Amino acid sequence: MHHQWYMDYDWYMSMKRTNVYADPEDLAIIKEAAARRGISEAEIIRQGIHLAAMANRVWDEPLFSRTFEGPGRTPSKEDVRNTVADAVRREGGSGVTA
Repeated sequence: MHHQWYMDYDWYMSMKRTNVYADPEDLAIIKEAAARRGISEAEIIRQGIHLAAMANRVWDEPLFSRTFEGPGRTPSKEDVRNTVADAVRREGGSGVTA
């Protein structure tokens, strides 16, 4: 049991402490959710901070880095299926059905 505490201690020491102001209604919701889920309020707040960080992250590369040639109109479901199947075949994918 002592070993588990030591691992938790190392994990906490790798984190940074900060103070924030929060809406009392939000804190009440967090308190209720923590009790319902059986986890700490701090863990819910850490999850929320992570989600906020990811939502505001600026990525080094664009989401879509490839360009595609097309007919200049919205593709049909069949067009999309065929294009994906062709790409899978070209890249040597296996086990994928179109």
